[in-house]
Amino acid sequence: MSKHIFSIFIVLSFFFISCDNDKILISDGLNSNYQIVGDNQELIDSLNVYFKKVNGISLLNNQENNSLQKIILKEIQNEEKIVSIGIKNRNIEIIGSNTEMLKFATYEFIEQVLGVSWLSPNFTHIPKKENLFIEKGFNYEHKPPVNIRTVHSRLFYENEVFADKLKVTTSAFPFYIPEARVHTFHRFMPEEEFYESNPEYYAYNNGKRLPTQLCLTNDKVFDIVNDRVADLFSKYPNYNVISVSQDDNTNYCKCDNCESMHEEFGGPAASMINFVNRIARNFKDKTISTLAYQYTRKPTKVIPDDNVLITLCSIECDRRLPIEDGCKEFNSDLIGWSKLTENIRIWDYTTQFTNFLAPFPNWNTLKENINLFVDNNAKWIFEQHSNHPSELFELRSFLKAKLLWEPKLDLNDLIKKFSDLYYKEASNYIQEYIKDITNEISYQEDFFLFLYGDPSQAFDSFLRPEKVTFYNELFDKALESVKYNRELTNRVLKARISIDYASLELHRKNNSSEYKLIETNNNIKSPDNDLLNRLERFEKTAKENNITLMNEMGYTVSEYVYYFDKALDLAVKNNIAKHKPVNLLTQPTNYANEDPKVLTDGALGGSSFYSNWLGFVDNNMDAIVDLGEKRFISSITTSFLQVTNHVVFFPPNVEFLISNDKKKWKSMGKIDNQLKLNKKSKVNDIQVFETNISTNARYVRVLAKNYGDAPYWHHAAGQPSWIFSDEIIIE
Repeated sequence: MSKHIFSIFIVLSFFFISCDNDKILISDGLNSNYQIVGDNQELIDSLNVYFKKVNGISLLNNQENNSLQKIILKEIQNEEKIVSIGIKNRNIEIIGSNTEMLKFATYEFIEQVLGVSWLSPNFTHIPKKENLFIEKGFNYEHKPPVNIRTVHSRLFYENEVFADKLKVTTSAFPFYIPEARVHTFHRFMPEEEFYESNPEYYAYNNGKRLPTQLCLTNDKVFDIVNDRVADLFSKYPNYNVISVSQDDNTNYCKCDNCESMHEEFGGPAASMINFVNRIARNFKDKTISTLAYQYTRKPTKVIPDDNVLITLCSIECDRRLPIEDGCKEFNSDLIGWSKLTENIRIWDYTTQFTNFLAPFPNWNTLKENINLFVDNNAKWIFEQHSNHPSELFELRSFLKAKLLWEPKLDLNDLIKKFSDLYYKEASNYIQEYIKDITNEISYQEDFFLFLYGDPSQAFDSFLRPEKVTFYNELFDKALESVKYNRELTNRVLKARISIDYASLELHRKNNSSEYKLIETNNNIKSPDNDLLNRLERFEKTAKENNITLMNEMGYTVSEYVYYFDKALDLAVKNNIAKHKPVNLLTQPTNYANEDPKVLTDGALGGSSFYSNWLGFVDNNMDAIVDLGEKRFISSITTSFLQVTNHVVFFPPNVEFLISNDKKKWKSMGKIDNQLKLNKKSKVNDIQVFETNISTNARYVRVLAKNYGDAPYWHHAAGQPSWIFSDEIIIE
């Protein structure tokens, strides 16, 4: 009898709880009037997993019990991509226009009704709810404006289930043949195979043929590429997209035939689209992708065929402002292409590729740019982030995925939601950092936030020493607020790694009392203690979180720390050249304000040519340091940078000379480059050139020979190269 009374009590309790005027009770944690029905058992099981985690109950499924209300998972066949969640006669209907959309609709129900949030592959926020309700008027219908949504983040590529929940692709190039995704000319026609015997297949520039691009009006080139496209489609029958696209340089063909087409049809994109159209007509059931990038970015009068996919790239744009405001030419090109074709893939860029870990305050552009693309009919958007970890990596990956699904979401609400759940007590400090650095760059109307920039460019603006100090204080407080929890502490340390990196680069600059390279006690020089602590924390945080790369050129965190330690070895030397005047016999270009003082200012160069390096293009470096009086010299040292993809090469040799009158010079040795340039050379590298001597002199001369034009196999073949020099250290 007592059990019967208790059962009645439970039923009555459920009845009274469910009688809210505005809400329908799904479950009270013990009982439910609902069962799940549908044909997709995998989704039913997934839904029940979260019911159990949130409310402690698993619902019956696919039972013939007419006394229960239903949560219906229904797939409807519709070419238009639609998801919806609604209530009909107290039944909850979760509907998708195909299998994928039904899956996304189910995930939306789990998020919106159960309150679950997927924030990273390793952390899902799951609230505990005693009673689980849905609003009586709940109605969600969404037609995602972007059909193929890609965020270039290993969080999605390495975690397919997480990618599904955030509704983005699990690879950078879905549907593309793996061997032909982008920059494919050199893959179809490698110079090792064709250049020596048939130079006419390649681009004509300045009186000669070089294998930088293909000659697109040469019918033999068309035949070879067409055959190789056919071979690849045969090899990969399950893939339906191939890229027929220019290599990553601007040295396109300017032979008479190509230039005639460019002049008649509106620029270099004309020969490209004409060539790709011809390929596409032989593969009508496939998609031929090509680039509207750099020299082919501007629309042409040649209209792309229906199965040609135009991948429009925004690489040149200033990331300080939304494209519509700060990149008018690209905006115009986007509108132009959208009038020519409905088959547009956007390749957008959202990080600093030369410095993944640098602060990159482009927050106010993320939502605006995606909406611009959507408004111009882009159905396929590739947000090229860093893939590898970068500033606030989890947050940025989350934001872009959410905005690609629903571009109208409020950016600040998304940042707050993520931060509150992921960083918890540290949330306000991280939000304040984002808000402040975004405001700071907004004041810098002349600052160009470039994909290939460097933190040092901002040391007199949003990363000036007092601001970096403020940001360090914010992260100190953030760490203090979560010190009780090891996992939260690690998340904040990861979030801080960008400010640690900026701080280290300020130390390298060595022009601030708070951010020094060295300190001197009792005439003994040693690395600054704050610097060493930051470097240790930076290295430890990176190691514990599998953060391995500094930039897209493959420069590793280990190399960064190694070269920083080597720089500190140089910094503690008793450098008698420090702050001594420098006379240049050759003219530098552009970088370090073309100021010869950079060679003796006490600052040391980093991995980017923006960072304390003096550059010489198509020219040797010839510099004379005046020690002011005759001094004893035991060694002369200077460093050089190599960034091969930007045509920055080590000098073939460096000669050190001395004089007492600047007329008669005596060579102290010519040091050869030990890392000869070839196709396999490290893209990003630093080499120290040094000579040990024992002599007296007033003047020291450093003569570094320029490599000359880039070699024929380089993407910038025939173009003049750079040398970049760092501090001249004389002991």
